[in-house]
Amino acid sequence: VQGTGGSSAVSKCSAAARGYIQDRFLRLLVGRWRRRAPLVHRGYYIRARAVDHCVQDFLLKTQSHPRTQILSLGAGFDSLYFRLKDMGLLHHTVVYEVDFPNVACQKAALIKKMEELSALVGSSEGEGLGVITFSGKDYKLLGVDLAELSQLERALGEAGLDTEIPTLFIAEVVLTYMDNSRSDALIQWAAEHFSQACFLLYEQMHPEDPFGHVMQQHFNQLNSTLRSVAQYPDCEAQQKRFLAKGWTECSVMDMNEFFICCTSGDEKQRVQALEPFDEYEEWHLKCSHYFVLAASKGMEPSWTPLLPSMTVPHGAVRMAGSVPAARAMRSDTSGLRRYGHRSVLLKPDVILTTGGFGEEDGQHCRMRNFHVLLKHAGCWKAGWVKKENTDKRWDERLYHTVSCVSNSLALVVGGRTSPSSAGLGMLWLKFHETCNASDPGDITVKLVSVQPAAEPAALRWRHSTTEVTFKGKK
Repeated sequence: VQGTGGSSAVSKCSAAARGYIQDRFLRLLVGRWRRRAPLVHRGYYIRARAVDHCVQDFLLKTQSHPRTQILSLGAGFDSLYFRLKDMGLLHHTVVYEVDFPNVACQKAALIKKMEELSALVGSSEGEGLGVITFSGKDYKLLGVDLAELSQLERALGEAGLDTEIPTLFIAEVVLTYMDNSRSDALIQWAAEHFSQACFLLYEQMHPEDPFGHVMQQHFNQLNSTLRSVAQYPDCEAQQKRFLAKGWTECSVMDMNEFFICCTSGDEKQRVQALEPFDEYEEWHLKCSHYFVLAASKGMEPSWTPLLPSMTVPHGAVRMAGSVPAARAMRSDTSGLRRYGHRSVLLKPDVILTTGGFGEEDGQHCRMRNFHVLLKHAGCWKAGWVKKENTDKRWDERLYHTVSCVSNSLALVVGGRTSPSSAGLGMLWLKFHETCNASDPGDITVKLVSVQPAAEPAALRWRHSTTEVTFKGKK
C-alpha cells in the first residue's frame, strides 16, 4: 500500500513536468522522476484538479472563520501543504497529515533536508515527540496507522486538532485499501466528533465490468487490494454510505462529469495543447471508474463544491454534412452520449445510431439500445428504436460499421464487445420503407444474421466499409 503512494507521487511529478499541474514542490519530495504516458498524465491531472478544486473551495467558504484545519489522511509524499502555503491560502488554517510511521519519518527527514521546504514551514516545534514526526506553526505530520482509530484519535488530540472549528478531511485513494469496517468507522468518527466538518474522497468504482476487472487485478498484483469497490461499487452506494454514517449532505461525480461540468473551456484547451493525445475512449473509460465525493455536516452555508459551474445549453447542435442544426432536450440526447458507435443516414430525415459505449440507465456500459433522430416539421426529434426478432439480441458491439444499401436495408460489419471477443460477424438491419418521422415510436428494426459464407470479412474492428459497383450492381 505504501508503494502505491510512491508510484502515485512519481506519476504526479511527471504530469507536473509536462505542465498539466503547477507544482514545483513535488520534485523535492519525490526525489526520482520517470516520464509517464499521456493517458497517465491526464488521469493524474483530473485527480489533482478535483482535489484542488474542492480544497480551495473549502478555504474560500470558510475564510470568515478565525481558524480552520485540514486533515489529509494517508498523505504520503503529497505537496498540498506547500502549494497552499506558497499561494498564501493558509493565513488561519493548520494542515495535519497522517500516514504510516515510516512514511511520515521519511517525509519529515526530507522537509528538514530541503531548505526550500523547511523555509515554508518555518521553525519546527517539538519535532519527533511520539507519533508527531514534524511540527510547525501551521503544519503537523503524524505517523499513525489509520486503521487504528483509537491511536489516531489520541495522536490528533496531542497534535492540537480542534473538533469545534471547520475541518476538511481528505482521503485521496486511501480508505479503499482498508477493511470496510475500519474505513466506515473512520468516516462515522469524523462525522460524530467534529461539529463543522467536510470530507473529500477520491476513489475507484465500477468493479463489475471488464475495465473494473483489470483494475482490480492490477491492484491485487501490487498486493494492495481495493477493498471498498465490492460493497460500494458506484456513486450512489458511496453517497448512501456517507449519509448513513452521519453526514448530512453528500454529492458525487465521476471524473467525466467533473471534467465537463467543473472545468472551463480555456482550461480544456490548455490541457489539449500540452502534448499529442487521441486515446479518448480509454480516457473516458478510466474517468468513468473514478469518482470525487464531497460530504459535509454542520456547515453554514452548506459546502457544495461539486455543483456544476457551467452547463451545456440546450440550443442548436451543428452536425456535419447536409443535416441542419438538431434541437433536442437533454433527456432525448442521452442515448447519443457514446463512442465507438456508428451513425448512418437511412433517409434524409432519419438518422440511426447503433452500438458503442456510453451512459444508459445511469450506468456506463456497452449500449444495448439503438437511437434514432427524426426530422419532422423542420425540427429533429429523438427516440428509441423498437427491435424485432427478440431471440436475436443486439450484441452490444463497438467499432463496427453500418452501411445503408437500400431504403429498407443496412449491413452491419464487424466490431467487438471486447478485444477477446471480436468475431461478431455480419447482420442485416431491416426496416420498413415507409418509416417516417410522424412518431419516434414508428421506427422498427429487424435483426437478421448473414450466412456464414460472408463471415471472414467481418472478423475485424476499427475498420471502414465502402460501397462499390461490380458488374453494374452496387
